[in-house]
Amino acid sequence: MIRQILATGILSEYTGFEDVRWDRVWNATTETLYMTGVSVAIVFVLGLILGLLLYETRQHQTIWSVALYKTVSVLVNVFRSIPFIILIVLLIPFTTAIVDSMTGPTAGLPALVFSASPFYARMVETALRDLDKGVIEAAKSMGASKLELIWKVYIPETLPSIVAGITVTTISIVGFTAMAGVIGAGGLGNLAYLEGFQRGRANVTLVATAVILLIVFVIQFIGDRLVAYIDKR
Repeated sequence: MIRQILATGILSEYTGFEDVRWDRVWNATTETLYMTGVSVAIVFVLGLILGLLLYETRQHQTIWSVALYKTVSVLVNVFRSIPFIILIVLLIPFTTAIVDSMTGPTAGLPALVFSASPFYARMVETALRDLDKGVIEAAKSMGASKLELIWKVYIPETLPSIVAGITVTTISIVGFTAMAGVIGAGGLGNLAYLEGFQRGRANVTLVATAVILLIVFVIQFIGDRLVAYIDKR
Protein backbone atom coordinates (compact mmCIF):
# COMPACT_ATOMS: atom_id res chain seq x y z
CA MET A 1 0.00 0.00 0.00
CA ILE A 2 2.74 2.46 1.00
CA ARG A 3 4.76 1.52 -2.06
CA GLN A 4 1.77 2.16 -4.33
CA ILE A 5 1.22 5.61 -2.81
CA LEU A 6 4.88 6.54 -3.25
CA ALA A 7 5.04 5.18 -6.79
CA THR A 8 1.98 7.07 -7.98
CA GLY A 9 3.26 10.38 -6.63
CA ILE A 10 -0.04 11.13 -4.86
CA LEU A 11 1.84 12.71 -1.97
CA SER A 12 3.49 15.23 -4.28
CA GLU A 13 0.12 16.65 -5.33
CA TYR A 14 -0.84 17.46 -1.76
CA THR A 15 2.47 18.34 -0.13
CA GLY A 16 4.15 20.50 -2.74
CA PHE A 17 7.10 18.13 -3.14
CA GLU A 18 6.82 18.10 -6.92
CA ASP A 19 10.55 17.44 -7.34
CA VAL A 20 10.39 14.25 -5.32
CA ARG A 21 10.18 10.97 -7.23
CA TRP A 22 8.52 8.79 -4.62
CA ASP A 23 9.29 5.57 -6.44
CA ARG A 24 12.98 6.45 -6.14
CA VAL A 25 12.50 7.26 -2.47
CA TRP A 26 11.02 3.81 -1.99
CA ASN A 27 13.84 2.10 -3.87
CA ALA A 28 16.46 4.08 -1.94
CA THR A 29 14.78 3.16 1.34
CA THR A 30 14.80 -0.55 0.51
CA GLU A 31 18.48 -0.31 -0.44
CA THR A 32 19.30 1.36 2.87
CA LEU A 33 17.33 -1.26 4.81
CA TYR A 34 19.06 -4.03 2.83
CA MET A 35 22.54 -2.69 3.59
CA THR A 36 21.64 -2.13 7.23
CA GLY A 37 19.96 -5.50 7.78
CA VAL A 38 22.62 -7.66 6.15
CA SER A 39 25.55 -5.82 7.70
CA VAL A 40 23.96 -5.82 11.19
CA ALA A 41 23.45 -9.60 11.03
CA ILE A 42 27.12 -10.13 10.13
CA VAL A 43 28.36 -7.51 12.60
CA PHE A 44 26.37 -9.07 15.44
CA VAL A 45 27.94 -12.50 14.95
CA LEU A 46 31.45 -11.27 14.15
CA GLY A 47 31.45 -8.62 16.87
CA LEU A 48 30.22 -11.11 19.45
CA ILE A 49 32.98 -13.56 18.54
CA LEU A 50 35.65 -10.86 18.61
CA GLY A 51 34.35 -9.48 21.91
CA LEU A 52 34.40 -12.92 23.53
CA LEU A 53 37.89 -13.53 22.13
CA LEU A 54 39.18 -10.24 23.50
CA TYR A 55 37.65 -10.92 26.91
CA GLU A 56 38.95 -14.47 27.19
CA THR A 57 42.50 -13.85 25.94
CA ARG A 58 42.81 -10.73 28.10
CA GLN A 59 42.43 -12.77 31.28
CA HIS A 60 45.15 -15.33 30.53
CA GLN A 61 48.87 -14.62 30.68
CA THR A 62 50.21 -17.44 28.52
CA ILE A 63 52.35 -16.37 25.60
CA TRP A 64 49.75 -17.50 23.06
CA SER A 65 46.89 -15.70 24.82
CA VAL A 66 48.88 -12.48 25.13
CA ALA A 67 49.94 -12.63 21.46
CA LEU A 68 46.40 -13.36 20.30
CA TYR A 69 44.92 -10.59 22.45
CA LYS A 70 47.41 -8.01 21.22
CA THR A 71 46.92 -9.03 17.59
CA VAL A 72 43.12 -8.90 17.74
CA SER A 73 43.19 -5.72 19.83
CA VAL A 74 45.45 -3.92 17.35
CA LEU A 75 43.28 -4.96 14.38
CA VAL A 76 40.14 -3.87 16.19
CA ASN A 77 41.65 -0.51 17.10
CA VAL A 78 42.98 0.07 13.58
CA PHE A 79 39.69 -0.61 11.77
CA ARG A 80 37.72 1.26 14.42
CA SER A 81 39.92 4.32 14.01
CA ILE A 82 39.89 4.63 10.22
CA PRO A 83 37.26 7.16 9.06
CA PHE A 84 34.50 5.33 7.23
CA ILE A 85 34.77 7.26 3.98
CA ILE A 86 38.50 6.44 3.82
CA LEU A 87 37.87 2.81 4.70
CA ILE A 88 35.51 2.47 1.73
CA VAL A 89 38.26 3.66 -0.61
CA LEU A 90 40.88 1.40 0.97
CA LEU A 91 38.59 -1.62 0.61
CA ILE A 92 37.74 -1.03 -3.07
CA PRO A 93 40.12 -3.80 -4.32
CA PHE A 94 38.80 -6.21 -1.67
CA THR A 95 35.18 -5.29 -2.40
CA THR A 96 35.66 -5.67 -6.15
CA ALA A 97 37.24 -9.09 -5.65
CA ILE A 98 34.31 -10.29 -3.51
CA VAL A 99 31.23 -8.83 -5.20
CA ASP A 100 32.74 -8.06 -8.61
CA SER A 101 31.62 -4.44 -8.36
CA MET A 102 32.54 -1.24 -6.55
CA THR A 103 29.06 0.30 -6.72
CA GLY A 104 25.63 -0.74 -5.52
CA PRO A 105 24.21 -1.76 -2.12
CA THR A 106 26.05 -5.09 -1.97
CA ALA A 107 29.36 -3.36 -2.66
CA GLY A 108 28.81 -1.24 0.44
CA LEU A 109 28.58 -4.25 2.77
CA PRO A 110 32.31 -5.02 3.28
CA ALA A 111 33.11 -1.49 4.44
CA LEU A 112 30.07 -1.46 6.72
CA VAL A 113 31.08 -4.76 8.32
CA PHE A 114 34.76 -3.88 8.70
CA SER A 115 33.90 -0.53 10.25
CA ALA A 116 31.13 -1.58 12.64
CA SER A 117 32.39 -4.99 13.83
CA PRO A 118 35.37 -3.62 15.82
CA PHE A 119 33.13 -0.99 17.40
CA TYR A 120 30.61 -3.60 18.50
CA ALA A 121 33.35 -6.00 19.61
CA ARG A 122 34.63 -3.43 22.09
CA MET A 123 31.11 -2.92 23.42
CA VAL A 124 30.74 -6.68 23.94
CA GLU A 125 34.12 -6.85 25.67
CA THR A 126 33.14 -3.98 27.97
CA ALA A 127 29.85 -5.69 28.85
CA LEU A 128 31.68 -8.92 29.69
CA ARG A 129 34.23 -7.12 31.84
CA ASP A 130 31.37 -5.69 33.91
CA LEU A 131 30.00 -9.18 34.53
CA ASP A 132 29.85 -10.23 38.19
CA LYS A 133 32.90 -12.42 38.82
CA GLY A 134 30.98 -14.28 41.53
CA VAL A 135 28.55 -15.65 38.95
CA ILE A 136 31.45 -16.89 36.83
CA GLU A 137 33.21 -18.54 39.77
CA ALA A 138 29.98 -20.21 40.86
CA ALA A 139 29.50 -21.68 37.38
CA LYS A 140 33.12 -22.89 37.28
CA SER A 141 32.78 -24.52 40.71
CA MET A 142 29.82 -26.49 39.35
CA GLY A 143 32.03 -27.88 36.58
CA ALA A 144 30.84 -25.71 33.70
CA SER A 145 32.97 -26.01 30.56
CA LYS A 146 34.16 -23.00 28.60
CA LEU A 147 31.36 -23.44 26.06
CA GLU A 148 28.79 -23.73 28.83
CA LEU A 149 30.17 -20.57 30.44
CA ILE A 150 29.71 -18.69 27.18
CA TRP A 151 26.18 -19.89 26.43
CA LYS A 152 24.80 -20.15 29.97
CA VAL A 153 26.61 -17.35 31.81
CA TYR A 154 28.39 -14.82 29.62
CA ILE A 155 25.70 -14.20 27.02
CA PRO A 156 22.57 -14.50 29.24
CA GLU A 157 24.02 -12.28 31.98
CA THR A 158 25.16 -9.57 29.58
CA LEU A 159 22.26 -9.83 27.12
CA PRO A 160 20.73 -6.41 27.96
CA SER A 161 24.09 -4.74 27.29
CA ILE A 162 24.59 -6.82 24.14
CA VAL A 163 21.19 -5.75 22.79
CA ALA A 164 21.79 -2.12 23.75
CA GLY A 165 25.15 -2.29 22.03
CA ILE A 166 23.79 -3.71 18.78
CA THR A 167 21.09 -1.01 18.83
CA VAL A 168 23.71 1.74 19.00
CA THR A 169 25.78 -0.05 16.35
CA THR A 170 22.77 -0.40 14.03
CA ILE A 171 22.08 3.31 14.24
CA SER A 172 25.73 3.99 13.42
CA ILE A 173 25.46 1.66 10.42
CA VAL A 174 22.45 3.60 9.12
CA GLY A 175 24.65 6.70 9.18
CA PHE A 176 27.44 4.81 7.44
CA THR A 177 25.06 3.73 4.65
CA ALA A 178 24.33 7.38 3.98
CA MET A 179 28.05 8.09 3.55
CA ALA A 180 28.48 4.96 1.42
CA GLY A 181 25.66 6.14 -0.80
CA VAL A 182 27.53 9.32 -1.66
CA ILE A 183 30.20 7.31 -3.50
CA GLY A 184 27.85 4.96 -5.30
CA ALA A 185 26.50 2.39 -2.83
CA GLY A 186 22.94 3.54 -3.37
CA GLY A 187 20.37 4.09 -0.67
CA LEU A 188 19.04 7.28 0.86
CA GLY A 189 22.48 8.88 1.07
CA ASN A 190 22.88 8.52 -2.66
CA LEU A 191 19.41 9.95 -3.22
CA ALA A 192 20.03 12.94 -0.95
CA TYR A 193 23.35 13.75 -2.60
CA LEU A 194 22.79 13.05 -6.29
CA GLU A 195 19.06 13.75 -6.64
CA GLY A 196 18.92 16.43 -3.97
CA PHE A 197 22.13 18.35 -3.36
CA GLN A 198 23.76 18.15 -6.78
CA ARG A 199 20.55 19.11 -8.60
CA GLY A 200 19.58 21.81 -6.15
CA ARG A 201 16.46 20.01 -4.99
CA ALA A 202 16.27 20.73 -1.29
CA ASN A 203 12.95 18.88 -1.00
CA VAL A 204 14.56 15.60 -2.07
CA THR A 205 17.34 16.01 0.49
CA LEU A 206 14.75 16.85 3.14
CA VAL A 207 12.66 13.77 2.36
CA ALA A 208 15.70 11.46 2.37
CA THR A 209 16.82 12.91 5.71
CA ALA A 210 13.34 12.49 7.18
CA VAL A 211 13.21 8.83 6.14
CA ILE A 212 16.65 8.20 7.67
CA LEU A 213 15.51 9.83 10.91
CA LEU A 214 12.37 7.70 10.91
CA ILE A 215 14.45 4.54 10.48
CA VAL A 216 16.73 5.58 13.35
CA PHE A 217 13.79 6.35 15.65
CA VAL A 218 12.20 2.97 14.91
CA ILE A 219 15.46 1.12 15.57
CA GLN A 220 15.98 2.97 18.86
CA PHE A 221 12.39 2.31 19.94
CA ILE A 222 12.65 -1.42 19.20
CA GLY A 223 16.04 -1.63 20.92
CA ASP A 224 14.79 0.14 24.05
CA ARG A 225 11.75 -2.12 24.26
CA LEU A 226 13.89 -5.26 23.87
CA VAL A 227 16.32 -4.13 26.58
CA ALA A 228 13.44 -3.34 28.94
CA TYR A 229 11.90 -6.76 28.27
CA ILE A 230 15.16 -8.69 28.71
CA ASP A 231 16.55 -6.83 31.72
CA LYS A 232 14.87 -8.31 34.78
CA ARG A 233 17.08 -6.56 37.32
